Amino acid sequence: MCGIVAGVSTRNIVPVLVQGLQRLEYRGYDSCGVAVVANGLQRARSTARVAELASQVSTDQLEGSTGIAHTRWATHGAPVVHNAHPHFSHGPGAPDGRPARVGLVHNGIIENHDELRAALQAKGYVFTSQTDTEVIAHLVDSLYDGDLFEAVKLAVRQLRGAYAIAVFCKDEPQRVVGAREGSPLILGVGLSDHENFLASDAMALAGVTDQIVYLEEGDVVDLQLGKYWIVNRDHERVRREVKTVLAHSGAAELGPYRHYMQKEIFEQPRAIADTLEGVEGITPELFGDAAHRTFKDIDQVLILACGTSYYSGCTAKYWLEAIAQVPTQVEIASEYRYRTSVPNPRTLVVTITQSGETADTLAALRHAQSLGMTQTLTICNVATSAMVRECKLAYITRAGVEIGVASTKAFTTQLAGLFLLTLALAQSKGRLTDEAEAHHLKAMRHLPAALSAVLALEPQIISWAQDFTTKENALFLGRGLHYPIALEGALKLKEITYIHAEAYAAGELKHGPLALVTSEMPVVTVAPNDALLEKLKSNMQEVRARGGLLYVLADADTRIESSEGIRVIRMPEHYGPLSPLLHVVPLQLLAYHTACARGTDVDKPRNLAKSVTVE
Repeated sequence: MCGIVAGVSTRNIVPVLVQGLQRLEYRGYDSCGVAVVANGLQRARSTARVAELASQVSTDQLEGSTGIAHTRWATHGAPVVHNAHPHFSHGPGAPDGRPARVGLVHNGIIENHDELRAALQAKGYVFTSQTDTEVIAHLVDSLYDGDLFEAVKLAVRQLRGAYAIAVFCKDEPQRVVGAREGSPLILGVGLSDHENFLASDAMALAGVTDQIVYLEEGDVVDLQLGKYWIVNRDHERVRREVKTVLAHSGAAELGPYRHYMQKEIFEQPRAIADTLEGVEGITPELFGDAAHRTFKDIDQVLILACGTSYYSGCTAKYWLEAIAQVPTQVEIASEYRYRTSVPNPRTLVVTITQSGETADTLAALRHAQSLGMTQTLTICNVATSAMVRECKLAYITRAGVEIGVASTKAFTTQLAGLFLLTLALAQSKGRLTDEAEAHHLKAMRHLPAALSAVLALEPQIISWAQDFTTKENALFLGRGLHYPIALEGALKLKEITYIHAEAYAAGELKHGPLALVTSEMPVVTVAPNDALLEKLKSNMQEVRARGGLLYVLADADTRIESSEGIRVIRMPEHYGPLSPLLHVVPLQLLAYHTACARGTDVDKPRNLAKSVTVE
C-alpha cells in the first residue's frame, strides 16, 4: 500500500524513480507521481498506471539529479490528480506563481492532521488537496530556516500517527530527508556516482543497489551526495547496519503467464518445496535458538493476523488443538488491540503476515507485548521485515515475491509453516511419536507433487468458471478443518471478480443462510473424505432440496457423483490433516478464471492494496 522511491545522484535520477515505482505497483495504488529539483521544483502526477506517468515524464522532459516519487492508495481525499503525491508547499499565502519550496511524499496516516491544518491555515498556508500529507509539507516549510534536516526533525515531533516520508527543498538541491514511524522506510546506499536512495521496499532499488539499511522507528535520515547520517527519535546520531539484500527484479517478471496471480498459483509446488527445504526432522530450533525453552514454557497460543493470513491462522487452530493439544485463540489483528482481553504470560503470540509490515498486525503484536505476553513468533515471507525484527522467534516462508493482490502462494506456504509449528509444539510437549513424525514428514515432502496434480484440474475449473461469470452471489461451505478454506475461497472470489460471496460452516445452513439458496445461487462445497463427510452430505441435500446448484470438490472415495444440479471435481487424493493446502488451490483457480471471464483487473483489483501499511 503506497510506495516511496527517492534519491540524490549526479545523474538524471528520473528513470530510477519511475522504474522503482513500477516495481512497487504490486503494493496497490490509484495515483502516482514524481518530482525533481530542476530550476526549482517540478513534478508530474497521474491517476493512471505508472506506464502513463512514464509517458508524461518523457513528454514533459522531466529531468533532475534529486527526486522523490510515490504511488498512492487513497485514504484522505479521492484518487484525483490534486490529491496525488508529491505535494508541494509554496509558503504562506496563495500559490500565485511563486515557486514551490518544499516537496514531500508520504505513506501512512497522520491522526492530528485537522488541528495541524487549522494552525497552518492561521499562518496563511493555503491547502489545495484533501490529504493529510499536504499538512506535513506545509509544516516542514513553516519550520524551515535554511536546514531541511532540522526542519524535518522538528516537524515529525508534532505528528501523531504513522508515517514514512521523503522530503526535498529547492534551496538545497542535492539533499533528501526521510523519516519513519509506523510505516516502513529503507535507505539504499548507492554503489556509484555518490548516490543514495530511500524506498519503502528494497525491491524498488533492485539493480540499483543491494546495500540496504533498515531504518528503525523514529529514525530521521539525511541523504546527500556520497554521505548520509541517521538520528533516532531522541535526535541522537546512530549507526544502523548495512545489509546486502538481493531483491532480484527478475522475481517480478511475468514470464509466459497472463497475470501474476496465475503465475503465483502455479508456483505453489516450488514455493512449498522451498519453504520446507532443509527440514530433515521436527525440532523447535526450526523457529529459532530459543524455541525449545519457549515451547516448553507456554501453555496456549494466540494467533494475530488479517485477511488471508487470518484464515491460515484459523486453519492452524484445528491442527494445534488436535495434534499439539495446545489451546489456541485466533484474533483479527485490527480488532484485538481495541478490546479488553485477559492476558496470559505463558502464551505464545504468533503473528502471520506475508509482508511483515502489516500495520494492524504489528500494532496487535505490540499490544500483546504491552500486556506482558513477550513470547512471540512470526510466520512471515520477508526475512528483513519489521515483524521478523520485533518477534523473538520466526519461521521464514520462502514463497518469493508475490505481486498479485489476492494472496495465493503466500497462503499455502503459511499453512506449511504453521503445520511445522504444530509438530514442533507437539514434540516439545511429548505429544508426537516417532511414527507420527515420520508420517507427517513424508506427507509434507509429497506436497509439491500433490499440488502439481491438483493444478492439472485447471481445465475442469475453467468449465466451472464459465457458470460463475454471470452470477452476482455465491455461497461456500466447509466443515471442520475446511471451513477456513471455504472462507478463503469466498474471499478470493470477492477480491478479484467482485461477486458477492459468503462462506459458512455447512452445519450453519439451516440457521439462516439456507434462506438465500435458489437456482441463481451457486454453492461451492469442500468435501474431503474425513469424519464430517456424512454430515456434509446431509447439508448438500438441504441445498439440492431448495433448488440450489452444487459445485463440489470431492476426494476420490467420497462416493459423491455428478448429477442434475451437482457438478463434481474429483481431487487426486485424500491428504488427511494437510488436505487444506490442496483444496484451496481449485478455489484460487475458480476465482482467477471467473475474473478473467468477467474482465476485471486480476492483479490489481479495485480499492485494494497488496501491503496494508495503514490502519
